[in-house]
Amino acid sequence: MAKFGEGDKRWIVEERPDGTNVHNWHWVEKDCLEWSKKMLSLLLEDIAIMSGEGNLWIRTTKVEKVDGEAYVNIRKGKIIPGYEISVRVLWEGEAKDAQGGTLAKVSGRVELPYIADENAGAGEDPDININVNDNGPVGVRLREAFLSKGKPIILEKVRHYVDLMASGGPAKEELQSKTPPKSTKAAPTVDKHSSLKPAVREGFKTITLTERFNCRAGDIYDILMDDNRWKGFSQSNAKISREVGGSFSLFDGAITGVNQELQQGKLIVQKWRFSNWIDGHYSTVDCSVNKTSECESYS
Repeated sequence: MAKFGEGDKRWIVEERPDGTNVHNWHWVEKDCLEWSKKMLSLLLEDIAIMSGEGNLWIRTTKVEKVDGEAYVNIRKGKIIPGYEISVRVLWEGEAKDAQGGTLAKVSGRVELPYIADENAGAGEDPDININVNDNGPVGVRLREAFLSKGKPIILEKVRHYVDLMASGGPAKEELQSKTPPKSTKAAPTVDKHSSLKPAVREGFKTITLTERFNCRAGDIYDILMDDNRWKGFSQSNAKISREVGGSFSLFDGAITGVNQELQQGKLIVQKWRFSNWIDGHYSTVDCSVNKTSECESYS
């Protein structure tokens, strides 16, 4: 073991003089609560829930409060969102008779007491409560209409917020600004009569790994192609198509790609890319599962 101060400099991570966090390698946490308040206001305010259907008019008016905490952690370019917030939205409604006369005007609140990343990871929608300040027949009718027509709309807006947090929230633009720009160099011209050898793509490598597991080949294949199992062992969101040409998303969207070839229990060929890679750049991942006399070999 080397003494302190005598280590090989090739393996020592040092602070850059300019303070740059190269490729977002170091842990960074960004507070997203104020951004969440603004985003949820944009998403949930002034929504027309009903515009005359059954002589009812219902509209959200204002996001009255957003309490709790919301943040995004970034480590090695991976986005890790975290949030536990409660939201209150004000709404108003009006019921008219057949001649267009106003029967009653009411106001109320939409309460979302717990929107959290743990529920989003499990694919669960948050609880939603609709309250009205008038418990008379017209007020109850408007509340029930909001539950029927408005609840799905509100939940869809909340899902959009969850997707924005999963992609980095306010840190997304910062991540994109640190992505290396695309090369603008012109492609070199080659004389078709020259005897030059075909160019070798620099920076591209082939990596081969082989692991052994004491299980059936089909089990390994199913684990790699199953959303819920990915979520279980990675503790992150995953969406995986089991069709050739279908797309997939792993580790909260940090890795995305497309299935190129699938052979049940034998072969998975996919195009992978990290979210911080330059557009159009992919890595081909070939996962072949071979049965041996002792165990399964996965490479």
